[in-house]
Amino acid sequence: MTSLLVIIVLVLLAVALWQLTKIFDLTQVGSTSDSSQVANDKDNHLQGYLMFGFLAFLYIFTIYGLIAWGNLPLHTPASEHGGQVDHLMNITWVLIFIVQAITQVLLYYFAFKYKGKEGQKALYFADNNKLEALWSIIPAVVLAGLILYGLYAWTNIMFVDEDEDTIVVEVYAQQFKWTARYAGADNVLGKANVRYIEGVNTLGVDLSDPNAQDDIVVSELHIPKGKKVHFKFRSQDVLHSAYFPHFRAQMNCVPGMVTEFAFTPTYTTAEYRDLPYMIEKVSHINDLRAKKSAELIAKGQPGLDPYAFDYLLLCNKICGASHYNMQMKVIVDSPEDYKKWLANQESLVKQVKASLEQPAEGAAATEGEVKKDTVAAADTVAVAVK
Repeated sequence: MTSLLVIIVLVLLAVALWQLTKIFDLTQVGSTSDSSQVANDKDNHLQGYLMFGFLAFLYIFTIYGLIAWGNLPLHTPASEHGGQVDHLMNITWVLIFIVQAITQVLLYYFAFKYKGKEGQKALYFADNNKLEALWSIIPAVVLAGLILYGLYAWTNIMFVDEDEDTIVVEVYAQQFKWTARYAGADNVLGKANVRYIEGVNTLGVDLSDPNAQDDIVVSELHIPKGKKVHFKFRSQDVLHSAYFPHFRAQMNCVPGMVTEFAFTPTYTTAEYRDLPYMIEKVSHINDLRAKKSAELIAKGQPGLDPYAFDYLLLCNKICGASHYNMQMKVIVDSPEDYKKWLANQESLVKQVKASLEQPAEGAAATEGEVKKDTVAAADTVAVAVK
């Protein structure tokens, strides 16, 4: 209802402004103003200076943006291939700024220098083969070099040797959360299909597959420093995009197919928190949160907790109403801590079996019937495991 009222008010304001312009036109009847709509020398002169004004605004705003928001882009990459991605990005930025500086300055300068004058005829060339070859060949060579370097970097990043010792992890996307599945000791993920989704088996893992017996399903992603992690992505519902900003990694999660990406972490979470730039950034964020907390407490509302840096897995596709909240904590451990964490995780098969052995809450069955159902369910899982 509120949206409808806002739309009605905006429509009425538009009608009112339109009527005011009609009234203004009526007040100009009989005046000696020039209504030929043909630019004169005064108009051209003014437009020339406005061109220079816009050029100054463009560069002043660019410089201000670099000063005001230059600390917001991602800083040190946390993966082995991250340096290549940043290098490619920096080359692209430099080329854009050089071309933009040359073309924009010349555009507005010539617009002023060759502004129209009464009685002056424009001199133009129908074609100039040398100039046309120049502005066609140079961009083509530059873009070809940029594309070739990009393909070289992409090939190096995406290549995963089949014989390489990697950790295989599945990242499962659904509105609006992430779930991770580890391949376990055999380092081979069990088969999965949405038809098998039931109860705690939210990823649809085929529990009859021998490779699925040691699969581990978690809601918090742990990966070891210095070890290549081979991610396999699936989506349950719509198109998502798994985005690891600090690792410079991103891959679409497409329903009905498996996509892949691999990278090697170079900083543990604790090490990245201790980087000088991150210490300064966290301190600045907490200063802002402290001020906001004071305002909230003054209004009788709970304050904000202090911020601590963590790697995050985000969704980089607008996948629905809660897209902004689709994130999962990523913890990079030392190899030793990772092994301890993994050893404490329970396999999916054991989780399913435990869930079946628990009596249904609020069930009206007798104790004997509950025991009978529990034994039958446990036997079903046992057969699936075999």
